[in-house]
Amino acid sequence: MLKNQVAFILLHLSTSFMMLITYFIVKMKNKTQLHYIFLFNLFNIIIWGISILLEAYFREFFGYNGLFFLDIAYIGICFVPVSLLLTGMIFSDAGTRLKAKDLKLFIVPAISLVILWTNDYHHLFIERYSPVSNEIVYGGYFNIHLVYSYICILIGLYFLLNFSIRNSGLFSKQAFVIFLGFMVPVLVNVLFTLNIITLSVFATPVAFSFLVICYFYATLRYDFLNVVPIALRTVVDRISDGFVVVDTKLNIVDYNKTFQDTFADFFNIEKRYNLIDALKSDIFAKIDLEKLVGYIDKVSTSRITITFESHLTSENFDKYFNIEITPMASYDNYIGTVILMKDITQSKKDLEVIKENQAILMEQERLASLGQLMGGIAHNLMTPIMSISGGIEAIKDLVNEYDESVGDKNITQDDHHEIAKEMLSWLEKLKPYCTYMSDIITTVKEQAVQLNTTSLDSFSLDELVKRIELLMAHELKKYHCVLNMDFKVGMNTLIRGDVNNLVQVFDNIIINAIHSYEGKSGNIDFTVKKIDNNIEFMLTDYGKGIRPDVSVRLFKEMITTKGKNGTGLGLYMSYANVKGRFGGNMWFETEEGKGTTFHISIPCIKD
Repeated sequence: MLKNQVAFILLHLSTSFMMLITYFIVKMKNKTQLHYIFLFNLFNIIIWGISILLEAYFREFFGYNGLFFLDIAYIGICFVPVSLLLTGMIFSDAGTRLKAKDLKLFIVPAISLVILWTNDYHHLFIERYSPVSNEIVYGGYFNIHLVYSYICILIGLYFLLNFSIRNSGLFSKQAFVIFLGFMVPVLVNVLFTLNIITLSVFATPVAFSFLVICYFYATLRYDFLNVVPIALRTVVDRISDGFVVVDTKLNIVDYNKTFQDTFADFFNIEKRYNLIDALKSDIFAKIDLEKLVGYIDKVSTSRITITFESHLTSENFDKYFNIEITPMASYDNYIGTVILMKDITQSKKDLEVIKENQAILMEQERLASLGQLMGGIAHNLMTPIMSISGGIEAIKDLVNEYDESVGDKNITQDDHHEIAKEMLSWLEKLKPYCTYMSDIITTVKEQAVQLNTTSLDSFSLDELVKRIELLMAHELKKYHCVLNMDFKVGMNTLIRGDVNNLVQVFDNIIINAIHSYEGKSGNIDFTVKKIDNNIEFMLTDYGKGIRPDVSVRLFKEMITTKGKNGTGLGLYMSYANVKGRFGGNMWFETEEGKGTTFHISIPCIKD
């Protein structure tokens, strides 16, 4: 009769169950490296179990007392510890890929098998074996094999437990299942090997089968073989944003490595610490802890995410953070809060650099535009200046004539009135020139105002058009271009904003239209009409148009077709001004070789 019937039956059941699990995993799609290592575990235990069962049957029914089946069983026995170690390594880091150097782990098991299979020549592995009494006396090499096996098993257990505890907690069910699954075969194997108690030869493979069953349960219940939970800790530790998770009592439940490393110089964070106590550091002085608690209370009841910005400084620490407080709930029950701290220091610095560079570019464009305008203004001023100079000379001659006439009896009273009349005539002629010069000076002065100033004033369409005509007169005359104006809206229509900014926009467009004729004369149509509550300006030239490769980038970046003679900033800033300062819109239509029309639509106040 077969002895140890219970263990014998259990071995049948466990081996059958191992084969069923193997079939289940083999049929799975999208298997990962961890699945294949798990299959290797199953393969070893199945070989072990079947070999022990065959030995028992052959001994019982055929009286076989050889070591053949034991030699086969040791294939599984020798490689199970290594497969368990590899399972732990991959489980703790889903990104681990087995390499050629990892094959060194199989050297000792392979040597053990060779020594076992040649045992009849040296008895280094087994000195004496009695299948009838189940007595085994091991040789000297067996201790080396045993120590190596236990080292592999314990290291594998360490990897599995360490990751499970970090990922799920010390007292998590997953950690308990893994620990229980490991300890049963280890304990049985120790008791069997050291002969502390008498156990059946079936006990050890059954115990290791129990380990696989625990793994399988973890697979189904806790996604043990799922890449996502395995990689979770690695992922959260590597993300650039730090986070800390607290429970309903504000005790720290979890945190990632980024959060720990960021504030490592200020406090030692540990799980189960109270968050408020942990944050009582000088660096967090600018965070109102009562306000923070209030935010956490608010998200716990409202289930909404709250975000705010904080500047944390210390002696060697100066960072800006975007702090996001998000509630965690399970079946509508509030269970905790995630506090995410995104470091936006570099973004802040980059924004300051962008603002500084933008200010420099804007000023450069302003100066370039003013330089261009000053050439035209100087030319326009020459005519009134020469006229005033000529008028002064004429008045001077009249004054001399009047002075010489004093006391001359031949000069009548009517002659004196005639001289005075001519003087008044010349003064009337000089007055418009002075007014013209005054207007030019005032316009240029106002146009020189810094571009980053803002105004809530309003201006009329008439005021806008006069300034455009005044500033563009020289450029138009110089290049023999004509600005044709067509107004289909009242000239008293008011626009809110700074007139100088809008004048700058039209100056840029008109100058570009002039340059589109490449030195030739041409017409530029300036049409103004009202559509709903917006006033729409259309500036059309019939020049060379804009190339497709340039037009797709216009308004999106600084681009120019003028080479070294242009910066590309004019239209770019014009678009920004229309959108940002006037709440309007700007677009264009162009056809290469036929011309371009720029549209500007701006809200108006009233007619």
